[in-house]
Amino acid sequence: MRKTNIKLRNLVVYQIYVRNFSKDGNFKAVIDDLDRIKDLGVDVIMLLPIHPIGEVDRIGTLGSPYSIKDYNAIREELGSKDDFENLIEEVHQRKMKIMMDIVYNHTAKDSYYHHHHSEWYFKDEEGQSTSKVNKWTDVYDFNFSSDKALWFELLNILVGYARLDIDGFRCDTASMIPLDFWKMARKQVKKINRNFIWLSESIRGKHCKQLRDMGLNCLSESELYQEFDMAQDLDIEPDQKAYLKGEASLRPYLEGLRRQEEIYPNNYVKLHHIETYDSERIAARLSNDLDRILNWNAFLFFQKGATMLYAGQEFTSDKLPSLHEKDPFNKKTDISEFIKKLTKLKNRKVFSSGKYCVHIPDIDGAAYQTFANDKNAYHGIFNLEKTKGQMKVYLNDGRYRNYLDKKIIKVENGMIDLQDKPIIIREKLNG
Repeated sequence: MRKTNIKLRNLVVYQIYVRNFSKDGNFKAVIDDLDRIKDLGVDVIMLLPIHPIGEVDRIGTLGSPYSIKDYNAIREELGSKDDFENLIEEVHQRKMKIMMDIVYNHTAKDSYYHHHHSEWYFKDEEGQSTSKVNKWTDVYDFNFSSDKALWFELLNILVGYARLDIDGFRCDTASMIPLDFWKMARKQVKKINRNFIWLSESIRGKHCKQLRDMGLNCLSESELYQEFDMAQDLDIEPDQKAYLKGEASLRPYLEGLRRQEEIYPNNYVKLHHIETYDSERIAARLSNDLDRILNWNAFLFFQKGATMLYAGQEFTSDKLPSLHEKDPFNKKTDISEFIKKLTKLKNRKVFSSGKYCVHIPDIDGAAYQTFANDKNAYHGIFNLEKTKGQMKVYLNDGRYRNYLDKKIIKVENGMIDLQDKPIIIREKLNG
């Protein structure tokens, strides 16, 4: 969005799946843990969908929270509407914001809307409600060209939650919904909260093209930036996953980070992540190698844009999250103090308005990025593979202190010895 504040790049977002956040799996348990979360340096709590889940063709025992029966209701197992409003209030008392997950591409097959307005849904050749993506077997997709009454109904729901003092929406599969709808939604919600945050989940480029080839509308991420403040980092996530699986080098992912600087608006804000509700935990991907886990977390925070932590990441949880079962995350090594150092650093102005450069080292498996303004330059060197050797850096020869562990790092002939631990160096400029 043209008027989006680049200070959103400093945000640290903490994503919570309430069902699996704790043994109790309710809003009260989240409230009980808010002080600890705040102490991590978190700015925004982001909740996965909290509405009742469909029962027809349900996936797993408890179903997916993205198969919603009624947008206006709260899932009983999580608590009452009063409990939800109490959570909002408690988050605000701690000077944090709270965002909701909005799922408007589809509903559960047995949703309130399909029962009362089946004409609002996407139909197959036989006139039966269906979804555009076969793997989503528990939902039917809306057809936004069917009736503007659908638009106004969904707009009223957004306005209602904004009036409850919600601070932002994460909009699931936003690419599948007309841009004019999002424009109307933003205009209406702005009347309630001028600082509301709009985060899009776009559809990955390859899938977007497939849908367009089928004659369906699909918005690119660049188009979504016309109405959204932030976008999830899904455009280059396939490159990240390919590297972590050993299917590709790190270079395509680094080139993707560099390319974001070239193709998005000058004030673009990305929400970067290394794990989320539908991906394998980074600790598991790295075989619980603590040094590599620390490198990946530091690398995450050092990218241009807001940073997302999935609940349990601070405990190096290595359990694959389940959307469809009761499955609280496990706790391994607690790296909360390390995360706190990164959140403190992330808050500095240079990370929102400074010049950002992605340097691509000759050594595969190492990442090197810089942020700089008139006063300081910050250099981040992340040895994601624990590779031995030297790497070229853009620092004068001398001795520097690693921000993360206070150890001395020596630069000689423009080269640095790679360490097992991540390195962040502050370089003072202009005296």
